[in-house]
Amino acid sequence: MAIVRWDPFREIENLPGRMGRLFEEALGREATDGFWAPAVDIMEDEHNLLVKAELPDMEEKDIEVKVENNVLTLRGEKKLEREEKKENYYLIESRNGGFSRSFTLPGTVDQDKITAKYEKGVLRITLPKKAEAKAKSVKINIKEAA
Repeated sequence: MAIVRWDPFREIENLPGRMGRLFEEALGREATDGFWAPAVDIMEDEHNLLVKAELPDMEEKDIEVKVENNVLTLRGEKKLEREEKKENYYLIESRNGGFSRSFTLPGTVDQDKITAKYEKGVLRITLPKKAEAKAKSVKINIKEAA
């Protein structure tokens, strides 16, 4: 029987990988399945809803945006363009593979006027509100009681 020296720092080095596997098992998918979920921010102002998705290192042609049955769906695939043999990677946190995010739209969105713009790794989708859904402010005059 060989004596093995215990190194607590080796356990700490393995912790991120073990935690990642734990979360991926809880979500029902494995690290090798090639799916990821881009970060998305959804904001609202008086006239529009704005969906902002972070899609770094992607090309416009690899992104699909569609609305069907009042559901906005973002879909695409981030591809690893080349493999470099010169570099020794110790940690790669960027994800590649397919993604799909879906959001149910409120009935106030004018689906015929939705626009999307992709610039510098950020997809911005503007969802205009229908005219009748925009907030109205009406001043009510008060009459003196007789």
